[in-house]
Amino acid sequence: MSKPCSSWFRGPVRSVFSLLVTAVIFFGIAGTSFARPAAQVSQGQMAANPTIVKEVHHELAMLPFYSVFDDLSYRVDGTKVTLMGEVVRPVLKDEAANAVKHIEGVTQVDNQIQVLPPSPMDDQIRRAEYRAIYSEPQLQMYAVRNIPPIHIIVDNGHVTLTGVVANSGDKDLAGIRANQVPNVFSVDNKLQVENSKGGD
Repeated sequence: MSKPCSSWFRGPVRSVFSLLVTAVIFFGIAGTSFARPAAQVSQGQMAANPTIVKEVHHELAMLPFYSVFDDLSYRVDGTKVTLMGEVVRPVLKDEAANAVKHIEGVTQVDNQIQVLPPSPMDDQIRRAEYRAIYSEPQLQMYAVRNIPPIHIIVDNGHVTLTGVVANSGDKDLAGIRANQVPNVFSVDNKLQVENSKGGD
C-alpha cells in the first residue's frame, strides 16, 4: 500500500488535524468523536442477543467523556453485560454502567472498568504520545476520521495501544512512534489489523 502523497495533508485537512491536536493537548479528554467501543462477543452470543449488543455499542459510543485516552470493551452473556477496559475519569466508569443498565433486556451489569490513577506525568505522556503518533505522515489519515481508531492507554508510564488500523505497517509504525516518547517505561502494541483474524 503506497504512502499518502505529500499534498494530502495540506489546506483544510491540515487545519482540521491542528485543531484535533490542540483540543487534546489543551482540553485533555475529548468528546464522543473519539469513542471506540470494542465488542467482545462470541458468535453465539451475537446471534442470541443482537439487539442488546447493538444498543450497548451505541450507548458506549455516545458517552460524552470517552476519548482516545480511554478504552472500553464489553461482553454480552444472555441478559448480562460485562464492561471492561481502562478510563482516565472516574465519572466515565459510572456513566458507562448507568447507560447500559437502562437498555431494554439487560438485567445485570458487571462493571469491571478500571480507573487509571491520576498522574501529571501520565498526562504529559498522553499528550506526547498523541502528537508522536498522529503527526506521523503515514498515520495522519486516522486523525481526521470521526472516530480516531488508535487509542493510547497510559498507566504509570506504561503505554498500551489499542484499536484497529488498516495494515501491519501502520501497526508497526504506531508502535515505533510510541516507543520514541521520553519517560515511557514500556509500550504494548495491541493494535489489530482490519480484517485480520490474527490481529496483527
